[in-house]
Amino acid sequence: MTTALRPPVSPVPPVPPSTTPLPAAPFGRTVIALALTALLATGQLYGLIPLVNAMAAEWHTTPATATWLVTVYGLGYAAGFVLFGPLSDRYGRRRVIVTGVAATAALTLLTAAAPGFGAALLLRIVQGMAMGAFPPVAMAYIGERIEPRRRLVSMTALTTGFLASAALAQLAAQALAGLGWRMFFVLTAVLFALAAVALRRVLLPDAPAPAGVSPLDAYRAMPRLLRSPDLRLLYLAVPTVLTGFVAVFTGLQLTGTEGLVALRASGLPVILALPFLTPLLARVPGPRRAALALAAAGLATVLIALLAPGTLGLALLLMVLTAGVGLAAPALVEAIGARAGAARGPASSLFTALLFVGASLGPQVAGALTGGGFAALAYVVTGLFAAGALVLALASRR
Repeated sequence: MTTALRPPVSPVPPVPPSTTPLPAAPFGRTVIALALTALLATGQLYGLIPLVNAMAAEWHTTPATATWLVTVYGLGYAAGFVLFGPLSDRYGRRRVIVTGVAATAALTLLTAAAPGFGAALLLRIVQGMAMGAFPPVAMAYIGERIEPRRRLVSMTALTTGFLASAALAQLAAQALAGLGWRMFFVLTAVLFALAAVALRRVLLPDAPAPAGVSPLDAYRAMPRLLRSPDLRLLYLAVPTVLTGFVAVFTGLQLTGTEGLVALRASGLPVILALPFLTPLLARVPGPRRAALALAAAGLATVLIALLAPGTLGLALLLMVLTAGVGLAAPALVEAIGARAGAARGPASSLFTALLFVGASLGPQVAGALTGGGFAALAYVVTGLFAAGALVLALASRR
C-alpha cells in the first residue's frame, strides 16, 4: 500500500549562509582540471582489470586472487568518501582535494615498486583512501564555486570523467601491458602529480569555515540516514549498480574472451552520449528511472548468458549494460539528495561509498563464478540487477 511521503530527513542543521558570497571559479579550466582528475581517480579501479594476469604471474598466484588488488582499492576509495567529505567542510575544499591527489601520486609510485602481493594489497588500500578525498569534495566545490547556470554542465563533465574511465583506463592499461604492469602505475603517478599542481593553481583559495561547523555533525547523521524509511530502500539498491558492471568486465578478462580491446571500447560512445540523454529523461522520477535503467542492464546480461553472442553481439549488449549503469547512478544520487533535505552532503557521501563498495565486490563475484564459464556469472549478475530494480520499484511507491 502506498504511504504518504514523509518529510525529508534533516539530521544535520543547514550551514548558515555566509554574509559574503563566494567568488565564482573560472568555468573552463576548473571543469577541465576536475574532469581529468576524475578520469584518473576511478581509472585506478578499472585500469587494473587488464593487468591481473600479469600481476598474478609475477607473484605466483592465481588471477582470481589477484583481483583482490582491485577490490581493496575500491574499499579504500569508499572509506575515503565518508572520511574526507565532512572534513572538507572544516579544512577547506582546495586543501583537501590537493592534499589527497598529491598523496595519491606518492602512493601510486610506491605501488609500482611493491615487492610482493601483500605489500601491494596494503598500498592499494591506502591509495584508495587518499584518492577518496577527491570525488565528494569536488562535487561540493562545484556546488559552491561554479556559477549556478553552469553547475549542471560542470557536474555532468565530472561524472562523465568518472564513467569514461571504465573504458579509457582499461584500454590504456592494456596498451601498456607490453611494458610490464608496473609502467601503468609509474605513468599514472606522474599524471596524479601533474593533476595536484594543476588543481593547486586552478582552484580558488578556501574561504574561512562557517562558525559552528563540525565534521562530527555529518558523521552522526549517517546512521540516521541509513535508517530513514524514505532512504533505506534507495541505499539498499546502490551497491548492485557497480557490482554487476565491474563483475562483467572482470569476468571477460578472467575467461580470456576474444576481442577485449573492442569490448572495452564499446561502452565509450554510450558514456559520451549520457550527458545528452539524462536531461531528456529528467521527467521520470529518480527511483523509477533508476529501476528501469537497472532492468535494462539485467536484460543485457541475461541475453549474454542465453545467446553467447560473438564479439559484435557482445559489444552491442555491453553498450546496453553501460547505458543502464550510467543512467541508474545519477538517478539514484538525485533521488537520495532530494529525500535527504538538509543532510544532502552526508547523504551523497554515503551514496558514493556504497556505490564503490559494490564495485569492490564485483571482482570477487567474477573470481568465484567464472570457473563455471561466463554464462554462470552473467546469470548471477542478472539476478543482482533484477533485485536492485525491484527494490527501486518499491522505493518509487513511497
